[in-house]
Amino acid sequence: MKRRTFVYQSALTATALSSIGITACNSNTKQVTEQAVKKVVETVEVFKPFFKLSLAQWSLHRNIFDGKLSPFAFASKAKELGFDGLEYVSGLYKKEYEEAESPLKAIKDITKKLNTNAAVAGLENLLIMIDGEGDLGSSDKAIRKEAAENHHKWVDAAKALGCHSIRVNLFGDGTQKAQLAQASDGLRMLCEYGKDQNINIIVENHGGYSSDPKWLTGVMKNVNMENCGTLPDFGNFCIEREGGAKWGAPCINEYEDYYGAVKMMMPYAKAVSAKSYKFNKAGDETKIDYYKMLQVIKDAGYTGYIGVEFEGEANEEAGILATKNLLIKAAKKIQ
Repeated sequence: MKRRTFVYQSALTATALSSIGITACNSNTKQVTEQAVKKVVETVEVFKPFFKLSLAQWSLHRNIFDGKLSPFAFASKAKELGFDGLEYVSGLYKKEYEEAESPLKAIKDITKKLNTNAAVAGLENLLIMIDGEGDLGSSDKAIRKEAAENHHKWVDAAKALGCHSIRVNLFGDGTQKAQLAQASDGLRMLCEYGKDQNINIIVENHGGYSSDPKWLTGVMKNVNMENCGTLPDFGNFCIEREGGAKWGAPCINEYEDYYGAVKMMMPYAKAVSAKSYKFNKAGDETKIDYYKMLQVIKDAGYTGYIGVEFEGEANEEAGILATKNLLIKAAKKIQ
């Protein structure tokens, strides 16, 4: 008998003993019947949320960049923390493939190693988050085409891993209207390649106009392909930063209705990201109402994985577990 099964059955037996007023102090004590235990077991409800839990590798990026955790230990760490799915980040393997004599071969080798590690941990590979491969929304069509082609190797890697998607960015230049058309064109080119590989190309609200749900859903409607979708994130609603920076600078234009934004993106969602930053003493996120957000997700009929993505300054593992616990707590309370 596995330890987990033994502990669980022991707890149920203890519950049964208690429920009929019997203790096991000595040999003269009455023995609880199998029927009594069975009756109690049947009344015990094991809570299962309407979603499954995955871990976004970015939640561990500081430990990985600091050399405290190998990016190849991601599967074992996710298993240790109680997750079932894995969401990889291409940039966390950048050193391994950029410094290699053949980056393409290095990515294939990385993929094989990740597959082995996921199998050992018994976890499911879900998606790869891609950064730094060019602007799919550039005003220059040649640059858009190059960016789409740069992503092909990651589509191939996702297929080899058994993932369902890669997550891409839609950065570009020009007016909001111009970028809508440009990004639609660049994304469509990539989706055509992904379609042949049976891989979804999904876009997160991840800065720039992608953080405006009206703009992003407009792109989805323009592309209008089955393997094109969104990755709604609970945070990431900064449309514009000081000095036109993509990251790091203070936000000067944010889409304020997080819940309405996610609701707009959910009809196209092929994954969901639970962003978190900071928690109060009650264990609730201080910026995002997880109860309200999960209600939006549930109302949309979504039953897939929700990926935990902790970005706060606290200990990464503590933040990951706090996010995971809050998701489960919120799921118990919503209708």
